[in-house]
Amino acid sequence: MPRQLKKRMGMCLPCFGGAADDVVVTPDPDTRRRQLAEAAEKRQKETTYRGVKNPEAVERKRKKQEEIEKQEMTTSVSGGGGLRWQVG
Repeated sequence: MPRQLKKRMGMCLPCFGGAADDVVVTPDPDTRRRQLAEAAEKRQKETTYRGVKNPEAVERKRKKQEEIEKQEMTTSVSGGGGLRWQVG
């Protein structure tokens, strides 16, 4: 004769006293999206500067290099200042 099992799987948690206190409330979608974006930005920043002792100095150097390149582009376009071709 087979035994009959009660079908209460998963129902054992509420019968314990403090199980209702362990429930985690999820934030609304906008807050969750903002938190995920912040976490992703933090991870990206950490991987970008992995192994760099002074990330601020690296950032300043990169910006300075960009400014120099921008100035070179504006002077070469307006003033010509590049190579000259002479035939003769």
